[in-house]
Amino acid sequence: MVHVNETTLSMFPGQGSQRARMAGHLTHDHPRTAGRVLAEATDVLGLPLTELCTTADAAALEPTEIAQPAILATSLAVLAVLREEAGHLPSVVAGHSLGEYTALVAAGVLSPADALRLVRRRGELMAAVSRRVSGAMTAVMGLAPRHIEAICARSAPLGRVEVANYNERGQTVVSGERAAVAEAARLAEEAGAERTVPLKVSAPFHCSLMREIEDEFGAELERCRFADPDVLVLSSVSGGPVRDGAHARELLRRQLVGPVRWVDVLDAARAHGVTAYVEIGPGRVLSGFAHRTVPDATVRSTNDARRLGALVRDLSPPATGSGAEAA
Repeated sequence: MVHVNETTLSMFPGQGSQRARMAGHLTHDHPRTAGRVLAEATDVLGLPLTELCTTADAAALEPTEIAQPAILATSLAVLAVLREEAGHLPSVVAGHSLGEYTALVAAGVLSPADALRLVRRRGELMAAVSRRVSGAMTAVMGLAPRHIEAICARSAPLGRVEVANYNERGQTVVSGERAAVAEAARLAEEAGAERTVPLKVSAPFHCSLMREIEDEFGAELERCRFADPDVLVLSSVSGGPVRDGAHARELLRRQLVGPVRWVDVLDAARAHGVTAYVEIGPGRVLSGFAHRTVPDATVRSTNDARRLGALVRDLSPPATGSGAEAA
């Protein structure tokens, strides 16, 4: 159980967490909160996000320009349920890649509408790169990050390949041109990796192949207002705190080509006194990272109706009896 006096890191997932009907339980169980958020997101983008998040099959969510706003909208819907129905006000937030946009909304840095527009454009630009470049991403388990960095350097003659995600000490993701990523996976297995897992993604995220869209997306970022955060935001780009609105904007631009430093985020969370972790949105990937990294901590997720309902009950303040006296 998450206790109200615990310092909790609210974690928001990124691409790869999408699944068919991922918000179906939200609109069924929480129509006035989650249903409203999804309807508003649909209006902002002119995409059928309510349908995509509640009834569409997995294939409809595969394009990155669809998956990204759908995950953001679902995460915002869960956040609204926790805020409005359980009184959960995050004190420390962080998002994994795409999830950083949800974290910035939770911290008052970005409006939901601006976050949705930015993420939609981010997905469109990334999809354009994937159409021009034969890219891939592969997760490597069981090798130290420094060994994987050396393997990427050895694979460079076949193309660009770089570390994209430092997810946990036993899992690192590489990204780049397909032939070079395949070579890095082969060398990792030769070096004793427990296994390598090609990721089902449509673009080589978080590597220098994305540099060609950096200026165009930077211009999109400049058109949006970035306020200073109301609560502590730990950036997955730097692994440390977001200082102010301008810093948040800069980090989102750097995020396109820089690696996700989730190991550093969890280390920073512990240094700031975090003792509980709640994953807000679809999937349970971040919950797994937290369980394995901080095994003694309280870790909760909101992936389905049962888990979300239990968390709402645990976070909600106790009802006051009719005969209670005011202190």
